[in-house]
Amino acid sequence: MNLGITGRTALVCAASKGLGKGCAMALAAEGVRVTILARGAEALAAAAAEIGVQTGATVHTVVADITTEEGRDRALAACPDPDILINNAGGPPPGDWRDWTRQDWIAALDANMLSAIELMKRCIPAMVERGFGRVVNITSSAVKEPIGVLGLSNGARGGLTGFVAGLSRELAPTGVTINNLLPGPFDTDRIRKVVVARAQKEGRPFEEMWAKRLQEAPMRRLGTIEEFGATCAFLCSVHAGYMTGQNVLLDGGAYRGTM
Repeated sequence: MNLGITGRTALVCAASKGLGKGCAMALAAEGVRVTILARGAEALAAAAAEIGVQTGATVHTVVADITTEEGRDRALAACPDPDILINNAGGPPPGDWRDWTRQDWIAALDANMLSAIELMKRCIPAMVERGFGRVVNITSSAVKEPIGVLGLSNGARGGLTGFVAGLSRELAPTGVTINNLLPGPFDTDRIRKVVVARAQKEGRPFEEMWAKRLQEAPMRRLGTIEEFGATCAFLCSVHAGYMTGQNVLLDGGAYRGTM
């Protein structure tokens, strides 16, 4: 399927690895001019090189912390007025709600709600003028099925979801769509670190705990970043022009609700 976005420009946040890199890879393969950003220069350069080898594209990089104003300035100086914006930032750490301070909450909101809103605020007006724009916010399956120890993430991402529900309808006549992509368990460094911590806590081998984690998944496997990226690229395509304000759950059937 030709997604109809060849020649468009995209800014992909937190794309040096994991789900962000999967999105950048898929967009570059469709002929999109991609700029990726992350805080770590070495991992970012490696990701750009890998994407270039696999797709033949030239990928631009920006070392920046997208959760800060300075980071957003740097990102948009390198990729002004993108046609496609992929909002993504690492989630806050797990913990007990009794221990979280006001500063913990502010940090979570900055990372997983306010940074995305600020980027949309700065990018969407030009999209509206051009009559085309795609925004995909990478959130979490916890938006639909909250996880107790991830309360900081639940709250911040829930706030972003509510904001997008209103804004997306306001922009619906303009050719600009905003959708949220909700990942469940994917085979990334983050989930492997979680399993390592779980194995150490229980005093069991990593291999045993990893096999157990796979058995807990309905498909008996985790998702791949390639699968995630392909879904993201479709949401950015001309074929998804009638789809906005949606929370697209991609979790291999892990969520057991009916809606």
